[in-house]
Amino acid sequence: MPKLKTRRSADKRYRKTKNKKFIYKRPYKAHILEKKSQKQKRHMRTKGLVCKGESKNIHLMLPY
Repeated sequence: MPKLKTRRSADKRYRKTKNKKFIYKRPYKAHILEKKSQKQKRHMRTKGLVCKGESKNIHLMLPY
């Protein structure tokens, strides 16, 4: 059986946890931060957990 290729774009965006769930960095934290509230920026600091439905697709993109 041939090796499966990893989707490089998905590899840069998601990381697998010990329980085989996927986490990602929250969006909108790169620029234009002056007009965003402190609460909003604090929330964007945390990592997000991918929902179950999307995690199946990501698992296919990241086989290893």
